[in-house]
Amino acid sequence: MKRTIRVCEREAVNGEQMFCVRSLESFIDLSIATLGKEIQLLSNHLSKETNNPLFTIARGMQDMGENELVCHKDRYPRAVFLCHSINKTTVYKVPLVGRDGTKANALAVCHKDTSAWSPKHISFQILKVKPGTVPICHFLAKDTLAWVSN
Repeated sequence: MKRTIRVCEREAVNGEQMFCVRSLESFIDLSIATLGKEIQLLSNHLSKETNNPLFTIARGMQDMGENELVCHKDRYPRAVFLCHSINKTTVYKVPLVGRDGTKANALAVCHKDTSAWSPKHISFQILKVKPGTVPICHFLAKDTLAWVSN
């Protein structure tokens, strides 16, 4: 619970709008206030359970746009989502196919401007790059949702 409170009270980085929502009503109200009424909610989708976690990217990746609000489910006794929108970030719907034929749609984001990020961010350490030099792209966790404009 302390971690969730600390995350919800952290200061937003430059170019980021950040909110913690604690109810379904505030989850929906926030998305409409941020993006308008013409929106859709996206999530990762797996066609069936599989014991083989190896997937490849299939054809048909969709750019869902930069007008987004990504919401991460936080560990807490009840529903709490940390929702944020970061300037120059694009959401993608990525089709995947497993070795066993299982199909999935995964959400990914690309942060095109990382110049305001801490140089100690794990992404820069892994990729051996500096803030603001290259886009940083990653898949979203299974319990992350993304609101996007239609």
